[in-house]
Amino acid sequence: MLNKEVFHFLKHLSQNNNRDWFKDNKNLHDNSKKAVIKFAEQLFHQLKKENDLDEFKVFRIYRDVRFSKNKTPYKTHFGIGFHREKPKFRGGYYLHLEPGNSFIAAGFWQPNKDDLLRIRKEIELDHENFIKVITEPSLIKTWNSLKGEQLKTAPKGFDKNHPGITSLRFKQFIYSQKISDSKLLNTNFDKFLINEFKSIYPFFNYMSEVLTTDLNGETLI
Repeated sequence: MLNKEVFHFLKHLSQNNNRDWFKDNKNLHDNSKKAVIKFAEQLFHQLKKENDLDEFKVFRIYRDVRFSKNKTPYKTHFGIGFHREKPKFRGGYYLHLEPGNSFIAAGFWQPNKDDLLRIRKEIELDHENFIKVITEPSLIKTWNSLKGEQLKTAPKGFDKNHPGITSLRFKQFIYSQKISDSKLLNTNFDKFLINEFKSIYPFFNYMSEVLTTDLNGETLI
């Protein structure tokens, strides 16, 4: 169960996003981060076996403002990543903790160029099967439609008139759904996650098979 004090800290931080306030209230951050790490660790052990996880990560709250127009120094959320065991299992899960704007996500956020090319080659070869996988009714019912950044035109080396061009333009392959604060603070949140993640197994199984085989179906691991 998530400590509700985490949300109290984040609400105050969103109203006082400056270094002076943060310095004076550093103890609130430290206590909140400890609570989030404990929460993430408990979820990790609950989810590890069935989701083939090998590690989790709580992201730092400090923002990199070097190339951003938004110069506020701190994120107003905590992010938790759950990573699957490579090379056999691919993809990962993300939990975003922010008062009134929390969500869970699953998929492929930043596939490297080789993985992205392999996925596109599979779509080029059999886009109808890819569409069938990503629009499976129980998946859509739980996670909505596939999201992610897309190119404005066809990727280099691919036909712009290919019938699967919309799928070929994806640079990311992500599913997400919003979560209410009350659900996050519920003692049964771990059971909720277990059930939600089950509906995305077919997508992960498909993508993992693609990324661990060549176009002839021969294993790469």
